[in-house]
Amino acid sequence: MQKFDILIVGGGMVGLTLALAIRKQSSLTVAIAEPSPISELNTLPEVRVSAINIASYNIFNNLDVWPLIQNQRIQAYQHMHVWDKGGYGQLDFNLDDTQENVSSNQSAQLGWIIENKVIRNALWQKAMADEGITFFTDEIISNIGIGESEVFVNFGPKVREISEIRGIGKTEEASSVAPSLPIITKLVVGADGANSWVRKQMDMAMSFRDYDHHAIVATVRCSQGHQNTAWQVFLPTGPLAFLPLFQKDLCSIVWSTSPQEAERLTQLSAVDFGKELTAASDGKLGRIHLESECTSYPLTMRLVQDFVKERIVLVGDAAHTIHPLAGQGVNLGLLDAVALAQTLVEPIKEHPELAPINWLNNKSLKSYARWRKSDATEMVAAMEAIKQAFSPQNEPSKLIRGIGLSILNNFKPIKNAMIKRALGFKDNLPILAEKQK
Repeated sequence: MQKFDILIVGGGMVGLTLALAIRKQSSLTVAIAEPSPISELNTLPEVRVSAINIASYNIFNNLDVWPLIQNQRIQAYQHMHVWDKGGYGQLDFNLDDTQENVSSNQSAQLGWIIENKVIRNALWQKAMADEGITFFTDEIISNIGIGESEVFVNFGPKVREISEIRGIGKTEEASSVAPSLPIITKLVVGADGANSWVRKQMDMAMSFRDYDHHAIVATVRCSQGHQNTAWQVFLPTGPLAFLPLFQKDLCSIVWSTSPQEAERLTQLSAVDFGKELTAASDGKLGRIHLESECTSYPLTMRLVQDFVKERIVLVGDAAHTIHPLAGQGVNLGLLDAVALAQTLVEPIKEHPELAPINWLNNKSLKSYARWRKSDATEMVAAMEAIKQAFSPQNEPSKLIRGIGLSILNNFKPIKNAMIKRALGFKDNLPILAEKQK
């Protein structure tokens, strides 16, 4: 038997951040079970990117990971332009509008667009250098047994589809390596994505709703460049976002639309798809050319009823998924990670005599669950409100919506409050999400 204080199932951005946050604040030992190790970046950017806000920047900076990220392919943006295709309303956010919010931070940006692979590679590299973190990559977990004071975990060869682990449609060959010895741990954390195997194994109740949208992701070039701006247009079928990448004319798109429209668009030629994008964006970024393959995936709202069950805890997409229209999914998951780490290490800080035997506090875990579910529920509701507000409506409703956007665009107090939340500033942030003095 191998013994660890904590086992994290899933080595994506959230799982790796959790491991580093635990080690940053304690001497607890951590194991990470992840059957899909990192790989080198391709010449073209990955189509899956994240909009990292200042709270997430603080997390990476406090974990000493930001230096590993900033030297790679990232793009800061200082402006956001949002408009309604079906009306005349628009919203513009600029860095100058929010100086009071960012003045206390080292970074004067609205955010950064970073390929998921860039972030994950940097986190993985940092975790590999920590002697208190052990990786299990040659096999997958076959079963979990909950004991009175411990969790027993067994491994099997890699024969299960990776889609069950990471939510991607790839199949892993059976491993020729003998399975690792079983693990004994105090706590198992499911950080294994939207299709969480841990959540299913533990039969953790979940609310979900089909958004009736598919998200198309691709990389495009824009003849007029992105201008360090995040662009988003609300079309009758759903929002289309252009996220600036590391080259001045390169953007990542996230186009949320109906399943039927997504199927039609992804079957177009590269030339015709570019024409559709140019028309949909009103030519604001110039002529658009497709630079990558188009892929699409269904969008579903998920929210686990209780993030904790016995000695199992869920974080990130394993606990909740939201519509990508505001780009807050990854930021929400990273807050889960550092909030859980803070919850786990606080009893040890207050009572060092508890470590390393009796440090796990069930009352604290329930507190974590309430803390993070409240934040996730609020975000789910906000995404639903925005989605409904921009759903196809009759002409009088569109007129009212346009007037409302125009008023909002010129009403600084509410506008500042909105951008403050987008930047990640809110009450009751985990310590690692705040700027350290």
